[in-house]
Amino acid sequence: MSDFFEQVPTAPEDSIFSLTTSYQRDTFPKKLNLGVGAYRTAEAQPYVLNVVNKTESILLNRHEDKEYLPIDGYQPFLKAAVTLALGAHSAAIQEGRTCAVQTIGGTGAVRLVADFVKKYFPKDTTVYIPDPTWGNHSNVLREAGVPWKNYRYYHSLRNRLDIAGLLEDLRKAPKRSVILLHACAHNPTGVDPTMEQWETIMSCITEREHLAFFDNAYQGFASGNMEHDAAAIRLFVDAGKQCFVAQSFSKNLGFYSERLGCLTVVTGSHEEATAVNSQLKAIIRATYSNPPSHGARVAAQIMTTPTLFTEWEGELRMMSSRLSDMRQALYEALVSNNTPGDWSHLQTQIGMFTYLGLNKAQVEKLVDQYHIYMTSNGRVSVAGLSPVTVPYLANAIKEVVLSTTDNSKL
Repeated sequence: MSDFFEQVPTAPEDSIFSLTTSYQRDTFPKKLNLGVGAYRTAEAQPYVLNVVNKTESILLNRHEDKEYLPIDGYQPFLKAAVTLALGAHSAAIQEGRTCAVQTIGGTGAVRLVADFVKKYFPKDTTVYIPDPTWGNHSNVLREAGVPWKNYRYYHSLRNRLDIAGLLEDLRKAPKRSVILLHACAHNPTGVDPTMEQWETIMSCITEREHLAFFDNAYQGFASGNMEHDAAAIRLFVDAGKQCFVAQSFSKNLGFYSERLGCLTVVTGSHEEATAVNSQLKAIIRATYSNPPSHGARVAAQIMTTPTLFTEWEGELRMMSSRLSDMRQALYEALVSNNTPGDWSHLQTQIGMFTYLGLNKAQVEKLVDQYHIYMTSNGRVSVAGLSPVTVPYLANAIKEVVLSTTDNSKL
């Protein structure tokens, strides 16, 4: 009998998940896992939000059934999620120009956009993604068969936003391209545009007739302020721009395993929104049929109950403050131990991740010699740090900077 699968090659391991596997196998007592993008307490333990525990207890007492949700998801969640992203007074919502579907996490929302673009946009439509960006963006677009290219985003020599390169690349992109933008807490750099820069970016996108595609993975988690973290999205929508908004609730609710997301599409009319919604549901039906209910019910209860929402905001402020404190502590430790280089960029970055600005050889030394696990581009998850581990990381960085032939930070 012939073998149906002998021609199938083994796929390479995902870099982030393989990092975690290597970390788990490591027996070194001072090992650090700074690769995974999940919030940790100062004791390096996973954190379940108190407001989530409280809400789950409330829902448990209701004895809700396990019936299928509609194809587009749990309606109270969808209404609350759209309001969270666009604002309670958004004209786009009031005019019925939006539609939303519940997705399998933020990744599912990104994939749904890719499938929609592939099916309903012109064949040569290209999605432009930042360089660098979340590693899975290119994977999702490639697997969906959607053309994609990079636009410049980060100036590695100066450790800051390359706004000139960004604008030049968007202007050179063919008209009516799709431009993927991180709404806040850019992953992996932690570098966001200022509001003035966002206005310039919007003007450029408008001039070239591009369509904005916001990946909104950190609202409330980045700064501790829901309104602040949604400012870029609302700038575009309030100016009458059409766009995609892919939301994730993995970080801001700690719903990593619940896979809760939402895709909102802002269109030009109620009729367009209705048509788009119908086609999104058709794609969902043929992909995973309908989403799970538990996370959506918990999130909806929190977002629509004022006391729970206030408690949620308080916990988000606590988490974002801890990340800011760890970033500042690392900066101070590097300055205090006289590590060569300018580390001031650590103070201006925001969110889960920080770009150290080390080269690949220096990162390899951190992993191999000091058992500090991070991605090869020097991105670290600040949530993996604590007051106890910051000095160890800072001293290790100093040693690898001093010991490498090229001591310049890329």
